[in-house]
Amino acid sequence: MLIEQKIKELGYELAEAPKPLAAYVPCVQSGNLVFTAGQLPLVNGELKYSGQVGKDISEEDGKKAAEISLLNCLSVIKGMTGDLDKIKRIVKLTVFIASPTDFYKQPAVANGASELLLKIFGDDGKHARSAVGVPSLPLNAAVEIEMIAELK
Repeated sequence: MLIEQKIKELGYELAEAPKPLAAYVPCVQSGNLVFTAGQLPLVNGELKYSGQVGKDISEEDGKKAAEISLLNCLSVIKGMTGDLDKIKRIVKLTVFIASPTDFYKQPAVANGASELLLKIFGDDGKHARSAVGVPSLPLNAAVEIEMIAELK
């Protein structure tokens, strides 16, 4: 099944890849691996979730921010490869969650992205992951995700 079709069947939309916010490229290919730059929960250039998870927004909204950020990772890969079906498997996610020092549910927030990958790619979506709490992110985003994917 085509990956983009699966994304639509799950009720999500793959938006146009966000433009870089500074002096970097959205993704780089090295051999058969693609590394994305950090992707925020932007939709059509608008930040959908801002502030710290557990203080300014709920854990559930943090998960939604992670889903959008993940879809943006896929968008930039599509922008480079032309086709998400060229992805063999997801290798790793690094999920940064803006959160106060007494918030310890970063892994649960990151599950928003991880669980969506499993729905989209099945076993090929199983990946290594880091979930890191930070005090702030660019544009005051709630979540930022970097992805490494292996191409066929």
